[in-house]
Amino acid sequence: MTLKDRVKKLAQERGISLPALEAELGFGNSTIVKWDKSTPNADKLNAVDKYFDVTIDYLLNGNDDTSLYYS
Repeated sequence: MTLKDRVKKLAQERGISLPALEAELGFGNSTIVKWDKSTPNADKLNAVDKYFDVTIDYLLNGNDDTSLYYS
């Protein structure tokens, strides 16, 4: 699963479309769609992880086991 796929899945679980998410976060149109071909900067990743309350590691790698960081 790609970064864009994970963000899309999180958005669907919240009942928000990608264009609405982009507007909510102050991103330009189709910003998230372009993440299939490029990696966003840290500020954009940080905005998304805070919005969905997930880690950047989850967004980039699909790893949601926070015990790895706190053991």
